Amino acid sequence: MMIALASLALTIVTSAVYALEPELMSVKRIWDIGAHNAFTDLIRFEDQWWCTFREGVGHASGNGKVRMIFSDDGDDWRSAALVEEEGVDLRDPKLSVTPDGRLMLVMGGSLYDGDAYQTRAPRISFSEDGFQWIEPRKVLAEDHWLWRVTWHNGWAWSVSKMGSGNDPRRGMLYRSSDGLEWEWITEFRLPNNKWNASETTLRFMPDEELIALTRPHWIGTSKPPYKQWNWEKMEMDIGGPNLIRLPDGSLWAAGRRYGEGQTTVLARMTRDSYEPVLILPSGGDCSYPGLVWYDDLLWISYYSSHEGKTSIYLAKVKFQ
Repeated sequence: MMIALASLALTIVTSAVYALEPELMSVKRIWDIGAHNAFTDLIRFEDQWWCTFREGVGHASGNGKVRMIFSDDGDDWRSAALVEEEGVDLRDPKLSVTPDGRLMLVMGGSLYDGDAYQTRAPRISFSEDGFQWIEPRKVLAEDHWLWRVTWHNGWAWSVSKMGSGNDPRRGMLYRSSDGLEWEWITEFRLPNNKWNASETTLRFMPDEELIALTRPHWIGTSKPPYKQWNWEKMEMDIGGPNLIRLPDGSLWAAGRRYGEGQTTVLARMTRDSYEPVLILPSGGDCSYPGLVWYDDLLWISYYSSHEGKTSIYLAKVKFQ
């Protein structure tokens, strides 16, 4: 009888989760000052909104700088800082809050000889207030790129993608207690017997399960100590992947959808499926969303060129 009741309860919860449908409440262009504004992230810090992104002359041109903007209400945005490193293309900035209450910024740092790519390594910077940032510090070895950091129980977790261009890409799982010295955990080995693991977002579940959403089309799950992984291949590719667990336990992902014209989508996600259900106003060069659940809404930062210039947007999504 108890088993039957538990099964019924699980069915009800699962049905409630899948009954949720996202509705786009609003979308607003919040920044377009740079020539090319792209690769966003979003966070709440000290009761304010903080959004970061790369400013450059093109998607993969020139030495990019990382802009930090902030807002009290999500409507009026102002510049807080511009993080740069001479001779280095700073890319794909991602924000997190350290256990001691500082903002942490992780970035890719690429070097070029003219237009020819040479090498890269991750950069880390910290700030007490979002306005003043320490000089970016290079971590790990050359060819690494820590793509996003997730803090859990005092540890920073991240996947470094190695390899570029047409080379096979490899995903390395790391953790760190301070964000500067990183401990190798394992290397992702995907079911196709190839490495091919790129941009990855990690999220911890309440039971300590770790879920990885990995470009181009993989969902990984693992239990402590996170050395053994199970992988499911999604039916479609994703670029700039991000995911979030809502208070009701449902998983939602966002990123670039490929096909007949690129768009930024919000997708219903499980441990073995990925189903786009909402297309955000977007097109062309776009995606790389930041996701924050706040005030019963999902707030999504992203970039897009559907209105001409590649600009930064903020969407608010309601679930019902």
